[in-house]
Amino acid sequence: MISSNPVPLLFFRVLAERSGKPLGLLIDFGAGDAAGLLPLLGGDALRALADGFACFYAPHADALLQASLAAAGWQAVPAGSLCRVDDRLAAELLPPGTVWVDGDWCMAAPPKASGAQATSRGQALQMVQLVAADADTHEIEALLRRDPTLSYNLLRLVNSLGMGSGRRITSFSQALMMLGRQQLRRWLNLMLFAARQDDVRSAMLLARVALRARALELLAKAGGMDKNSQEQGFMTGMFSLLGILFGMPLAEVLAPLALGEAVHAALLRRDGELGALLRLFETAERGDLDSVAGQLAQLQIAVDDFNAAMLDAAGWMQGTMRGTQGQPQGQTQGQTQGQTHG
Repeated sequence: MISSNPVPLLFFRVLAERSGKPLGLLIDFGAGDAAGLLPLLGGDALRALADGFACFYAPHADALLQASLAAAGWQAVPAGSLCRVDDRLAAELLPPGTVWVDGDWCMAAPPKASGAQATSRGQALQMVQLVAADADTHEIEALLRRDPTLSYNLLRLVNSLGMGSGRRITSFSQALMMLGRQQLRRWLNLMLFAARQDDVRSAMLLARVALRARALELLAKAGGMDKNSQEQGFMTGMFSLLGILFGMPLAEVLAPLALGEAVHAALLRRDGELGALLRLFETAERGDLDSVAGQLAQLQIAVDDFNAAMLDAAGWMQGTMRGTQGQPQGQTQGQTQGQTHG
């Protein structure tokens, strides 16, 4: 049910340090009664975000919200420390005093890949195709053996998760079995964005798609969609920036993938329920939370559900970033594993 209380919408924008690495969050608020957000902001999830990233709020935020955020380890953006960049990021061109970078700089055209890098990313995309087609495990294992980067990162991921087994994973077939097809598919999608070390955009694009994917999955659930549609929501968010990543029209990148019509229509035309959810999230990314409120009403999604989804998605994104970099999963490990069961 849609609440009549004017609870403000919240949204998290990922900030990069000068080098382009995503290590900060900036929280945005829409209009409304700040008191309605205090129960959500007073929980452990908000504090956990500040344990992983530098977390900021705008100095003009409501006093009630500032007090709640400060208690959770968040701080006001220091004057002169934040710069918006919408073109290619060049640290030497940033104003003096810039510590954090906001904006759409990661949407710029990619640098030209070397032969080895293009092959690695191409093999990751080929593996996505195999998993989407429910290929035999032996076919997937054979492709892993041809790409040391993918195989190394797969074993690193499974060992870092532990999967509750208390033993180390040492073979590809064992790793594939322990991880499961749904988690393998999600990890491969993420690895597409992490596969090029020379592309300064990669880490930020990974953070953005992780936020999109988890948020769309949760919003699909909040909108009453079934489990399969929730998984399609995740895929829609994850694939939505593939064209930006490859520097190609999205339709060309998607052509070899066996995607369902609902995901295809959402990605290429913003059609259907999934397309509406993607438009909703893109509107929030642009900072137009007033328009988001109107779209939520049309979709029959409560403001409280949207806010809870954004908070969860930010935590899931942090866990994803740690997982792809081989760091301990911490408190987000349970969220990552929980995705397998929806």
